[in-house]
Parts: sequence; C-alpha cells; structure tokens
Amino acid sequence: MDHRKPLLPTSSDAAPNPHTRKDLLLVICGLLLLSSLVAFGGYRASNAPHADVASATSNDEQRSPTSVPSPKWYPVSRGVSSGVSEKSSSMLFAVKDGASKAFPWDNSMLSWQRTAFHFQPEKNWMNDPNGPMYYKGWYHFFYQYNPNGAVWGDIVWGHAVSRDMIHWLHLPLAMVADQWYDMQGVWTGSATILPNGEIIMLYTGSTNESVQVQNLAYPANPSDPLLVDWIKYPGNPVLVPPPGIGAKDFRDPTTAWLTSEGKWRITIGSKLNKTGIALVYDTEDFKNYELKEGLLRAVAGTGMWECVDFFPVSKENENGLDTSINGAEVKHVMKVSLDDDRHDYYSIGTYDEKNVLFTPDDAKNDVGVGLRYDYGIFYASKTFYDQNKERRVLWGWIGESDSEYADVAKGWASVQSIPRTVELDRKTGSNLLQWPVAEIESLRLRSDEFKNLKAKPGSVVSVDIETATQLDIVAEFEIDKETLDKIPQSNEEYTCSTSGGSKQRGALGPFGLLVLADEGLSEYTPQYFYVIKGSNGNLKTSFCADQSRSSQANDVRKQIVGSAVPVLKGEKFSLRILVDHSIVESFAQGGRTVVTSRVYPTKAIYGAARLFLFNNATEATVTASLKVWQMNSAFIRPFHPDQKS
Repeated sequence: MDHRKPLLPTSSDAAPNPHTRKDLLLVICGLLLLSSLVAFGGYRASNAPHADVASATSNDEQRSPTSVPSPKWYPVSRGVSSGVSEKSSSMLFAVKDGASKAFPWDNSMLSWQRTAFHFQPEKNWMNDPNGPMYYKGWYHFFYQYNPNGAVWGDIVWGHAVSRDMIHWLHLPLAMVADQWYDMQGVWTGSATILPNGEIIMLYTGSTNESVQVQNLAYPANPSDPLLVDWIKYPGNPVLVPPPGIGAKDFRDPTTAWLTSEGKWRITIGSKLNKTGIALVYDTEDFKNYELKEGLLRAVAGTGMWECVDFFPVSKENENGLDTSINGAEVKHVMKVSLDDDRHDYYSIGTYDEKNVLFTPDDAKNDVGVGLRYDYGIFYASKTFYDQNKERRVLWGWIGESDSEYADVAKGWASVQSIPRTVELDRKTGSNLLQWPVAEIESLRLRSDEFKNLKAKPGSVVSVDIETATQLDIVAEFEIDKETLDKIPQSNEEYTCSTSGGSKQRGALGPFGLLVLADEGLSEYTPQYFYVIKGSNGNLKTSFCADQSRSSQANDVRKQIVGSAVPVLKGEKFSLRILVDHSIVESFAQGGRTVVTSRVYPTKAIYGAARLFLFNNATEATVTASLKVWQMNSAFIRPFHPDQKS
C-alpha cells in the first residue's frame, strides 16, 4: 500500500474551496514571475556598477553546493574614464568577441576562495592601501573601499586597526565622499607623523567635475588611539593640478619627509604625454605649498605614475629608517605604479636634496622599467616606517583575476598582501629583500619536516601532509654536483612568461613545488626554479609561477610569471611560500624575487588540496628539504568598544 500523502487533494478528500484553487494559481504564477526576475537580475548583476551583494562566505564549509547562474558576461571597464588605472580584471582577459560564458561556480567553490589570514573587509570591493601607520599602540590600515558592491566605484576610505598586523578590527569608514572636492571619490593618500606626534593625512580627491586635487585631513581627537573620527581641512583643496598637467593626471601624494631647511617635502605622480614624472612640493604647514623646479624623476615611455613611494634604506644594517633620514649611509628607493601595465616598479639610487633629484644606480633598472616588487598580481603598494619595531613595512593590493561576474556572485573582490619588511640586499647591493612580517609566524600550528627528498628527472613526489589550503612552507633545493659539472655551457635565454612554463624541460630545471594540486593532478600551480649553466660556467636562475593548469574554470586569467633571481656562490635554492586559499605568495632567495598568484581551483579545494615536490629537468636529480606548517586563521572582525584596551 502506498502511504505517500498526495501533494494536492484527491476526489476522496474534502472538496477544496474554489478560492483556494484561484489563490494557488496566483501563487504559482507569482513564483514563476519571481524566478524569472531573479534569473534576469542575476544576469544583470554581472555588470551592475554598484551591486549590493551580501558576502558569500559561510562558517559551514560543508553546505550543499548550489550552482551560481552562468550566463554570458560582458567585460566592463571601470576606473579609466574617471582618471585612474583599469580596475576591472575582466578587461585584462576578455575574449575577442566581447563576451564569454561564465564558469558554473557553486557556493562551495566561491566560499573556499575567501582567505583565512590575509586582510580583507567583510564584503564588497577593496583596492589600494592608504595611510598605514603605527599610533599609540595600534597599527592603522586605511584602504580604498566600495561600501555598495563588489566592483570598483563609490570609493571611500575603509579603516581597520591591529596590535600585530595579523588580527584586525574593522572600524567605521574613516572618510566618505561628501565634499565638492572629493565628490567623485576619496582616493589614495599617505600619512605623515610629525615629531610632535601630530598626524597629517594627505589624499587625492576627485572633484564634482572629475578634477584630481590634493586634500588635507587630520584626526578629530588625537588622544583617541583608534582615530575613529577625521576632519577634512575647511580650506581644501590644498593643491590643484599645476599648469601643463592634465586634470586627471595628478594623484596619490606620498608621506612627507623633512628637508635640511626644516620644510616638509612630498612628491605626486603625473605624466607629460607618455613620460612618467614625479612632481615635488615643499610646505611648512601642509596648507600652503611651493612647487619645486625640476622633477624628482622622469622616464620616457612609462606613462602615468600612480602611487609614487620614496624612502631611504640602510646600507649598514637591516633596520628600517624614518622617511626623513638622508646621508652617506643610506640609499633611496623610488617606486611607481604604472597605470599602463598595473605593475609596481622600484629603483635604488641616490637622492640629491638640493637639486631635488633622484638618480638610479643602474640605468637599466630606472624607475618604471626595471625591477619590480612582485612579478605576480600586486599593485598600488605603499610602505610606512614602523617606529615601534624599527622596520619599513610594505603593503600591496592583490586584485582578482577571475571574472567580475564571479566576484559579484561571491560578494567581495580583492585582498591585501601579507605585510612585508623591506630592506636593502647588502650582499648584492642592487635589489631589495622582502619578507613576511615576523608576526605571521604566530599563526603556525603543527609542522611536518621532510629532509633530503630525492626527485629524479621527470618525477613528482607527494608531500604527505594533512591538508594544503593554509600553509607556510620553507624549502631548500640542491642540484647534484656531478650533473652540474658535466652539463655543457649554454647560451639559452629563459623568460618565465614566454618559455612554456613548468612543462618546458631543460637539463637543470624546472623544479620546485606544486601547490593547490588535486590527487590526480588535474589542477596544480607550480612554483619553480629554472637554471641554466651560462657560457661562463656560472648559473643563471629564474623563479617562476605557472597558473596555466591552476583551474579548470574558463573565466580565470592563467598566467606564467616570474623573473631572474640572484643565487650567490655557496647559496642553496631557497623558497618560502604562503598558501592561503586563493592566494599564493612566494619569496625566492630570501625575498630577492617575489611572485604573488591568485588561484581559483575547482577541485583542489578543502580536503582535496595536496602538495607535491616535482622535478621536470631532463638531467639533474634534485634534493629537497622542506618544513611545512599548517596555518591558523586570523581574527578579522568588527570592533567592539570592550576591545579597546
């Protein structure tokens, strides 16, 4: 006998009320109409500039996967017409016909992408780091933020504080677009702490007529260690584009430094035709400014310079220096973010205060054409001097490289890098060293250590650890000496982006680690060294990250990136990798070369993520030693008054 209860009454049941049938028909029709509207709304949301989408994160990682609608998505440019660099990742990898069918992401996949120990707001869009500083026991971090959706637009200043730059408390918005001089956006700026403890915040505003101007703000209550409330100077703007500079080519003031005359000096990025330039201003009160003759630096062909940074590094020790330090014992670093290619370039050189001029040590590594902070996805970076621990700390914006449609579906876009210490590499004298701040090690949990793992040519070796989604990996590699001695010298040139990635085999490489890999290796992201024995017998080494097989999704940008890395005589090949869900930050040779990747696997997620050692060389056997820590999650949550102490 069938005991299932009918969904609707049968003839043997009580006769239904005629009105009930009509009501039921109305309900069904209403539901059909609602579902159609929802489907249409999901399609439209992929291009909605101010979509108010709730975060897709969840504490329950085991919830049933629900597919996200996947219509065709159309790339939309964001930011360029307003006078800033392109902010839509979709524009960077759009297909030629202008549309592509989005991958059918489900909620489980999208939830996994949210990081565990990188800073990001609870939801919505974030980009440039702004005004980082240490004040009265708290690290302050401000950032470009859209409170209304997961795409660029409606930019204001978000604000968070931390005791250690790892665990963060979200505070109310610091500054919003509420004046004529920043009506189109409260854009990037920098903090300067004066000798008397006073805080000066200079930032770019986009006016009601989309002119870029510089504005002054300061804390409403300097005795408040959290600096919750800010006042905009009534006389803003304090600077407008000078003659000959475009209305949309004047932005991102630096932290100020003190001159020998007792004046404060700043630089602001701009361009003249296709020549990137850095304008220089002096001020005594941050309200009135003198434009200096000449330019701090100008480099033809580099285009608009955004987010200029300028600071000293010690030639004698690893300590960071206050921005105003100058003299024979220091070098200066000038960094620019290139609007044209969205990468951050730096140059090391000498600063002539009197002639207001920066001169690079190596013309091949001039500003905007040579060395980069990071050869992956890393932009609009900013440093600050941490007087608490006498170090210079670098922040950088890690954008997305998936489709904007997926970002709107998950309800957030972009994270910040793990803050890094920056110092001069005193062994080479020609590059910087970047390294995760020591505080990140407080998140280390249990570790597994593997010594002298042998990887023969063409082999993949499983690294037996619990799970591989949140990791801190320290590794060293050695090539067997016998092979090095017998391998003939070569004139081969190798470039990560054009040399075929980890599948391209050479006598001495590639070798390294496969992170975020699944068991069957249908998805994996190699972080690897490629070594060539040059014509003089010396080894030439590149460090690369290959995203070409990182995901089976079609709406993800999959690049092969990296650069040459100096490996000095007697050094092993060394590597540190931070894996945090969809972020992989890799530091080769103590941070001489750094690569950050955004990775969006569809299979190598949660408990299915694995770690492998690989050696795809044709001749060399590689010996590797690894220590792998599981990483805890950081506490990043809204502030409550009882947490102030």
